[in-house]
Parts: sequence; C-alpha cells; structure tokens
Amino acid sequence: MAGIAGPCSSRVLFRSREAGSINGASMAQFDGLRQVETMHMPVNGNMSNGLSFTSAPKCRTIKAMASSTVSAPKRETDPKKRTVITGMGLVSVFGSDIDTFYNRLLEGESGITLIDRFDASTFTVRFAGQIRDFSSKGYIDGKNDRRLDDCWRYGIVAGKKALEDANLGPEVLPTMDRTRIGVIVGTGMGGLTAFSAGVESLIQKGFKKISPFFIPYSITNMGSALLAIDTGLMGPNYSISTACATANYCFYAAANHIRRGEADIMVVGGTEAAVMPTGVGGFIACRALSQRNDEPHRASRPWDKNRDGFVMGEGAGVLVMESLESALKRGAPIIAEYLGGAVTCDAHHMTDPRSDGLGVSSCITKSLEDAGVSPEEVNYVNAHATSTLAGDLAEFNAIKKVFKNTSEMKINGTKSMIGHGLGAAGGLEAIATIKAINSGWLHPTINQDDLEPAVTIDTVPNVKKKHEVNVAISNSFGFGGHNSVVVFAPFSP
Repeated sequence: MAGIAGPCSSRVLFRSREAGSINGASMAQFDGLRQVETMHMPVNGNMSNGLSFTSAPKCRTIKAMASSTVSAPKRETDPKKRTVITGMGLVSVFGSDIDTFYNRLLEGESGITLIDRFDASTFTVRFAGQIRDFSSKGYIDGKNDRRLDDCWRYGIVAGKKALEDANLGPEVLPTMDRTRIGVIVGTGMGGLTAFSAGVESLIQKGFKKISPFFIPYSITNMGSALLAIDTGLMGPNYSISTACATANYCFYAAANHIRRGEADIMVVGGTEAAVMPTGVGGFIACRALSQRNDEPHRASRPWDKNRDGFVMGEGAGVLVMESLESALKRGAPIIAEYLGGAVTCDAHHMTDPRSDGLGVSSCITKSLEDAGVSPEEVNYVNAHATSTLAGDLAEFNAIKKVFKNTSEMKINGTKSMIGHGLGAAGGLEAIATIKAINSGWLHPTINQDDLEPAVTIDTVPNVKKKHEVNVAISNSFGFGGHNSVVVFAPFSP
C-alpha cells in the first residue's frame, strides 16, 4: 500500500470518532500526509474499556547495514535454477488484453474515473481505477461466476490467460505432470465484498442467513486454491498477503520453489477488488487517498509537488514463471528472465516507512545480490510511486542511495494511470516492466506538471520514451513495513 513517511515521532494511526477528551498525555495524530489533530491519552496508556494502546516507537538506531557485494556478481547459469517468464495474464482498468493494456499506458491514458459501482455521492472520495465491462466468459462457468467475489474472478481469469500465453491451455495441461506446477496468487484484502455481505447478513438477518460461501470466498488463499481446482495444478499452493507488496513477495517465493527443485512451473501474481463501499470507506478513514474529485484523471501524480494521496485501483496480474530447463524442453515462448528478488521489513511503523530509508535501500541491494547484478547494470525502475506526499520521496531517496550514477536511468509510475491496485499492483507493474523490456518503450508518468526539485532522475514525464532496458527492477511496498523488489532482464540464452 502507499508508503507514507514523515519525521520520526510518537503517533497513533486512527482517530476514534467516539473518543472524547481523556485526561492524560497528549499525542499528535498523523494521517500519513499531515497532522490532523491532537489526541489525549492516559499517561499509562490504559483506556476505560481495558484495551491498551501505545504510540509508534521513536525512530531508533538499528545496527544493520545494507549488505554489500564483496566480489563481482555472478548470475545463475544452471538451467534447472534459471527462472524465465513464459506467460502473462491480467485484468485491468484497460481490459484483459496485454497489448491493449500496455499500448494505453504508452499513450498516457488515465483509467481513473468517478465510481458508479455503488452510490459514492456521500463519500469524500468518489473516484477510483474501477474496472468496467469485465467478462469471465470462457474462463469461469456461469454458476460459479455469479457466486464469486470479484477478487477471485479477476485472479482466475488472469491466471488462465497467463497459462494460455505460456502454451499451457486446457488442451495441454492434462498432458503435463501437474504435481510439478504450483500456484501462488496473493491478495492484500481478500474477498472483501463477500466478507462485507456476510457481516451485513449477520447484523440485519441473523447468523442463519449467512451464505455458506461467506468464509470460503472471503479468505485470502482462495485465489490460489480456486485456480488450482479449476486447472488441476497440484504443486506448491498458498497465498501471501503483505498488503501492497503482495505480488512481488509471490514472485520471490515462486522463484525459490523453482530454484530448490520443488516445482518446474509456477503460476504467480496478485489480485484485488476493493473498489466497494468498505474498501473505499476504509482508505478514506486512513486519510491516504487523493480527494481531487473534480479532476479524477489528474489525481494520481507521482513526484508532482501537488500530489495529495493515492488513488484506489483494482485488477489482477499473473505471470507464469518456469525453469529454463522446463521451458526449453517444451518449446515454450520465453518472454523475459527473472534474475532475483528480495523482501525486507522496516520494523518501524504500520504505515510510515523508516526515515533513514534502510528498509527499502537494503531490499534493493539484496535483490541485486540475489540476481547477480551490479547497480551499474540497472537502467530502469518501475517505482512503487503511489502519489503520497512523503512516500514518493522516501522511495526516490532509497533509489539514489543504491544507484550512484543515474544519468542513464529511467523511472516511472504505472499507478499514475491505473491507480493503486493494492495486492495486485506488483503483478500489473511486473507486466508493464516486462513489456518495457520487450518493446523498448517506457510508458510515461502522467500528471507531472511541477516536479519535486529533489527528483533528479528522468521520470518519463507525460510522454513515452524509447529506452533499451538492460536490467529492470520493480518495487512494491506495503503497510506493515513490507518491502519487496524483483529484478527482470531480457532473456539471453
């Protein structure tokens, strides 16, 4: 989710609308963008209801260093361990076709519009990257389609499209050893519509009226489970939920299954469908969203001085990751190579990244070490770039800390056009990164009218650019301090 940074201080995250003045210590409350009020808390932190609250810790020194490469990096050469990308599938605000998705990104088109899925007229934020005209025809049978939460519909369609793209469609899969093919499709929020409907039924009608699908279609592992059930894939199967870092965590985990010889092929990515009352209302309560209701298409503006928060999006992005040996054996199309990745934790605060940037910079450094890549080889970064006031600069400063010479580097922000897909963001952005590698064109970061002076790397403002990608990294960070970075490159035999 959006990385929201600020000077280290004691703070609490949420305001209780019911809380009145309470005798005790006074603590400033932040919304991730600005101080919004002062909240009085008891000196001992005890509330009358027996619950105990503590402020976020002050920024403390941690004796940890971003690990350095002591010898020339070496890339993996074993074809059993080299991991390549052989298929891609997505569901997005620009549709479910990969080329259409990327072409519209290249044109700098915004997919952000006013919400019409539900009545948002009373909401202080009334726009999002809402998917319209989605069809699962040919991928999910009608009966199941009517029952499923959109989160799982998006994930199943994106997963099956990725399998088709990898020449692993329904006519081929039964001929494969499906115990060697796994699935890791994560989500940040899970089946939020199914969950909300179940709670509403409980409150309004009683427990006997709760749908039997309430639990199965709410829990976060169902993206992987349902896709495996539909396709018969019996390899490693689970879900990862690390907020908006989810999809990159899944890529990292899947590659390690392949490297350890536990699977030959992994179907991997993220899915999310939180553009609904509970999801939008919840993020409004966090005060992290842009409120540019009069100009939704201009609301997501990474690195621009006038950014005021992120824009919600939704969808799914799935890759087929495969050992090089397996791909060559079956003559699969090889789209790109996954070189490595890393995951770290800020160990600092629920929403704020560390002010010293150690969590992010060390994650980038570790990903390059895992990939066998030197910083000098990287010339493109698909940034997390959520359009929050401090989060954008925190990420940029971490990038500058790792990459000393950025004269040939380009960075861009996919979220400027499609919004923040939460658990799906890393999947959609991995596809954008791989398309950049294959096409030689970088999509723009739109709505950059007044760039922050501190941002000194080319952000591809407003207009696409031709750029031959040598090595690319894609960043994703999530609430809870979760950091994830994955490294892609053109495939070279």
